[in-house]
Amino acid sequence: MIYWDLFWAFFVANILGYGGGPATIPLTQQQVVDHYGWMTNTEFVDMLAVANALPGPIATKIAAFAGYQEAGWLGLIVASIGTIAPSAIAIIVLLKILNQFKQSPVVKGMTMLVQPVIAVMMIQLTWQFSSVSFDSIGIWQSVFIGLIALVAMVWWKIHPAIMIVAAFIYGGVVLPHFMA
Repeated sequence: MIYWDLFWAFFVANILGYGGGPATIPLTQQQVVDHYGWMTNTEFVDMLAVANALPGPIATKIAAFAGYQEAGWLGLIVASIGTIAPSAIAIIVLLKILNQFKQSPVVKGMTMLVQPVIAVMMIQLTWQFSSVSFDSIGIWQSVFIGLIALVAMVWWKIHPAIMIVAAFIYGGVVLPHFMA
């Protein structure tokens, strides 16, 4: 019964959580804390803080933690499947429909004209991340790191993952000396 409860709790929260991970957090909290009582509100907040510090989608991290806490590794898997199933089903159905009508001028127009909107969203996200970076490490450090990353990835074809690791190392080794 616990496996069904884990699956259903996260499936419901994620099928109703329109807008992605952040939108599912209150729904997940209601399921995990209020409905099933798997955690207290304080435990949920603590788990959410740790989950936000880790890379990856927040909803799957919450599901993995709660599932593991309640039913071990199998619980982790079941809760994670409950979390990703709504998105997986939706994407499969939508892609099937889009593929079926890919020659339609309406579908071509929809997919082509959404690209500028996505580009603007990415520019806005870049601006927000830049502002956070400027506030935390200063404009010159941010510009320096950004330019090195740009040159390394565009001209030298260095993989972005290597640049992320290099930034971590720089932040852990070099930056503390400047801030001390």
